[in-house]
Amino acid sequence: MFGSSARNGANAYSALSMETGVLAADPHKLIVMLFDGAIVALSQAMQHIAAGNVPAKGKLISQAISIVDRGLRASLDKKAGGELAGNLDALYEYMTIQLVKANLSNDVAKITEIQNLLKDLKGAWEAIAPNAQVEAVAAPSMPYDALAPRKSSFYQA
Repeated sequence: MFGSSARNGANAYSALSMETGVLAADPHKLIVMLFDGAIVALSQAMQHIAAGNVPAKGKLISQAISIVDRGLRASLDKKAGGELAGNLDALYEYMTIQLVKANLSNDVAKITEIQNLLKDLKGAWEAIAPNAQVEAVAAPSMPYDALAPRKSSFYQA
C-alpha cells in the first residue's frame, strides 16, 4: 500500500525525532539514550541471528560495540570518577570483547549477558538522575485521585 517514499518519510521522521531528542537532552539523559541504543541494537541482533540474517546481525552488534566503546566508555572522566570510572572502563572493555566474540560465533548467551549488564547500568544511572531526586522531593503529599488529569508523558519538540 505504501511505497518506498512512505518508508523514507518514516525513516526521516524517526531520524529527526532522535536528533531533536539528542539536542534537547541534558548530559545525564544522553547517557540513558546511549544505554537504550545499545540495548535495542542487541535485541535486534538476536532477532537477526534467529532469522539467519548474518549481515544485519553483524551491523547491529557493531553498532552496539560502537555505542559502548565510543559513547559510554569515551564519556568516562577517569580523573574525576576515580576508582568507579576505572571499574566502568574495565567493564565496558569486557563488554566490547564479549560482543566481538558473540558476533563471530552467533552466541546469543553472550549477547544476553551484555544486554543484561547494560540494563543494570542503565537502571543505576536512572536512579541517580538529577530530575528524579527533585521530583521525589517536590511530589505532593495529597491522596491519589484516579479521576484527576494526569501529566502528559509526551515530549514536545
